[in-house]
Amino acid sequence: MTNCIFCKIIKGEIPTEFLYQDEKIVAFRDIKPSAPVHILIVPKKHIEKLQTVSDNEKDLLGQMLLVAQKIAESEKIAKSGYKVCINCGEEVGQIVPHLHIHLLGGWETEGRCSC
Repeated sequence: MTNCIFCKIIKGEIPTEFLYQDEKIVAFRDIKPSAPVHILIVPKKHIEKLQTVSDNEKDLLGQMLLVAQKIAESEKIAKSGYKVCINCGEEVGQIVPHLHIHLLGGWETEGRCSC
């Protein structure tokens, strides 16, 4: 997809700091965070949404979850807990049509997300 903001970030056309990067996945902070820690874990391959994932991509999905676990450790939110969320379609809040995982955490006792 030529106009995908995540594809542009992955290609370096839009600068951002990657918290994680390997041959298949990148992770970076959300520019409009919904939590004290809000990181997006994005496959480099353009996949529009979870509904379009094929059996060939099951290892990629597993790797994305393992990356979420590693980042939660490095962001010091693993012990207190965190959420992982995948929005599957525009009607439920998927703003960017490129599959991604939201890693959310870092709340104090007040103001926790309840989804």
